[in-house]
Amino acid sequence: MNDAAPPRRIWLCADDYGLAEGVNRAIRDLISRGRLNATSVMVVGPAIGRAEVTALQEAATASPRCAIGLHATLTAPFRPLTMHFRPVDGGLFLPFPKLLRAGLLRRIDPGLIEDELLAQLAAFKELFGRAPDFVDGHQHAQLFPGVRDAFLRAVKEAAPGAWVRQGGRLKPLGQLLGAPKALVLDVLSAQFRKRATEAKIPFNPAFAGAYDFSSAPDFGTLMGQFLEGLPEGSLVMCHPGFVDETLTSLDPLTTQREAEHAYLASDLFAAVLAANKVTLG
Repeated sequence: MNDAAPPRRIWLCADDYGLAEGVNRAIRDLISRGRLNATSVMVVGPAIGRAEVTALQEAATASPRCAIGLHATLTAPFRPLTMHFRPVDGGLFLPFPKLLRAGLLRRIDPGLIEDELLAQLAAFKELFGRAPDFVDGHQHAQLFPGVRDAFLRAVKEAAPGAWVRQGGRLKPLGQLLGAPKALVLDVLSAQFRKRATEAKIPFNPAFAGAYDFSSAPDFGTLMGQFLEGLPEGSLVMCHPGFVDETLTSLDPLTTQREAEHAYLASDLFAAVLAANKVTLG
């Protein structure tokens, strides 16, 4: 790497603001430390009242160039905002494997998806007083067949100045074969990038941050791998949080969120950013 080259600025985005108060606190803490420069908000989450929105806005205002986006949610255990949304399972969105399967089999009504996403975009605007800076998807649902076109239409209509998240690392295929989750995201993202380009909606050039949460790997080691070779403007996804009852009741990713927070708040993370010539500023 050329030591004289300027640092590459990337987005380090914490997903799931609004999922639980413990997640919200961890995200705001890292924003205040300058260790995050983006977060995406679940407007269907149980922890997204006015006080939580105000606290996030205050943290972001004190941290230059911190983006706030919509974490579009279309999977269980959350409920749609639109009463006519289908398919549902006990009033909830489908679990993500079933949603992906329905998309692959063309059993999703894009009109219903678009209506739901427009409702979530409207809810974001009501809460924050403006459209989101960017829009991504919980469990990467924005990339699914049957969802992606409706997603892009909704963003184009309700948040025309926003950029969207694609999930491709853009590494050679051989380097992705050992990371099945990253490989799936890369395959799904190829069509998403094509459709976003046609719609003239900007997106991040590359993505990192996917890993097997259940195995609780060393997040610091992973972060070094995520940052390697990322071009300017790329996005790294993360999920910091503090475990509370709400989080435990809704999501299997719990204690690993605390490990992510601890690492991102540490001096080790600052050193890894510097070693990789990467900045969040």
